[in-house]
Amino acid sequence: METPEIHKIKKSDKNYRVARPTQTGFSSPATHYNEPRIDLNDVLVENASASFYIRVSDDSFSDFSIHKNDVLIIDKSLTPKTHQLVVAVQEDAFKIIRISDKETAAFQTWGVITYIIKSVL
Repeated sequence: METPEIHKIKKSDKNYRVARPTQTGFSSPATHYNEPRIDLNDVLVENASASFYIRVSDDSFSDFSIHKNDVLIIDKSLTPKTHQLVVAVQEDAFKIIRISDKETAAFQTWGVITYIIKSVL
């Protein structure tokens, strides 16, 4: 049985330090608490021109632990590999399929699912 690869998220090279105010007097004591927003395009997307987000509208993909309101990040530039999840067109409908060595059904791969962002509400 293959063990899945573990990938670490690369720390952003951007500088989010707060600029020193040019005002006189005391600055706000909360100035150093400013946190940058997390940009999903920077953190989770490798190829922005071939990637897109899909929000799942129902629980029909619960076999893959994909439920209503989860967000899928799909990369159309990747070639699917064994055991990866893909969005495919099969029988004129979008479906999520796990690629296997013994795949016999005909389908058109639309993109590889790279991340599943879970909804907890």
